Amino acid sequence: MVSTTRIGSFNVQNMFERPKVMGRTATRHAAPVLAAHARFNELVAADTYTPEVKEELKELLTTLELLRSDRSRYAVLRRIRGRFLARHRTGETSVVASGRESWVGWVELTTEPISELATRHTAQVMRDVGAHVLGVVEAESRELLHLFSASMLKNVGWTPYEEVHLIDGNDERGINVGLLTRDAHQVITIRTHVYARDSSGVVFSRDCAEYHVRTPAGPEVVVLVNHLKSKGYGAPGDPIGARRRFRQAVRIARIVNRLRDEGHEHVAVVGDLNDTADSEALRPLFERTGLRDISEHENFDWDHRLGTYRGVNEQGKIDYVLLTPPLFAKAVGGGVFRKGVWRGPRTRNRWDVYETMTSEVHAASDHAAIYADIDWTR
Repeated sequence: MVSTTRIGSFNVQNMFERPKVMGRTATRHAAPVLAAHARFNELVAADTYTPEVKEELKELLTTLELLRSDRSRYAVLRRIRGRFLARHRTGETSVVASGRESWVGWVELTTEPISELATRHTAQVMRDVGAHVLGVVEAESRELLHLFSASMLKNVGWTPYEEVHLIDGNDERGINVGLLTRDAHQVITIRTHVYARDSSGVVFSRDCAEYHVRTPAGPEVVVLVNHLKSKGYGAPGDPIGARRRFRQAVRIARIVNRLRDEGHEHVAVVGDLNDTADSEALRPLFERTGLRDISEHENFDWDHRLGTYRGVNEQGKIDYVLLTPPLFAKAVGGGVFRKGVWRGPRTRNRWDVYETMTSEVHAASDHAAIYADIDWTR
């Protein structure tokens, strides 16, 4: 009988394709385009388009380079029914729809395929980490996650995961959270929190997916897979993003405490939380739950850096495996696996990378994987 469980987290940054504006060559365009995309789709849901709303919609279309054409480098204006815009011969463009009932459409981001080598390296990371229970961040869909497990893991000499779980979240860009399990670790209950709301609206940018996993050793572990509000595309200092992450941390803490009140002692919060453990945004998550970061364990292997994002140290520690105290007491170690993260030739204190990773576009992800080893006999 297997008496140990490796619980991991890996932000794969999509397996087969990702929004073009989120690619490595579009960094300077990412923030304004992503912000305009989100704001446009929020505004067009309004019942009535006031003159002020129409003017803002035009400004957003300008940022998206869609004012004079329905397709640009990074986005597409989908017009399914009704009339939204009038593009005049004079070069002027006006919003003619009066509100949401006048037309059906939206803006979506264009995608581009990911390097075949990058996809292979992503599979190699999963193989080499070897987690029994793996929280996956930024996966396109369950169908593609299943395809990746079934085909790519075989291609790198490993067996597919026995269970592949993913529920579409609140982010329309195809960056969802899911869970993979293997070696008789069985998901027995699933709960989504995509509809969680507070006084400010929808809480989770993606989801806080709740998976109850029965281990072959007998105990059950509840894994909450998260991807909190991004830190990279907001205003300087990220005040809006920080407030959203704070709200999300409050709700995750409430979920953890509810689970413990129900008798679930072994709870793990995993994923990309997009902030450091000492941040004000994540404070409720630690203060209200007693969660312990596996990186605090004396047998944790950092692998040359104290962060998980690119080559950054402490300020890049944004990926987590957090454990309730009873679960942390059963931990025997853990580590960061960064062999799929690109580093340049001049990088100091260099970590090992795959020999076939000769360019940044070949990187499995900008994020290292992180894991905790649990011994159920302790």
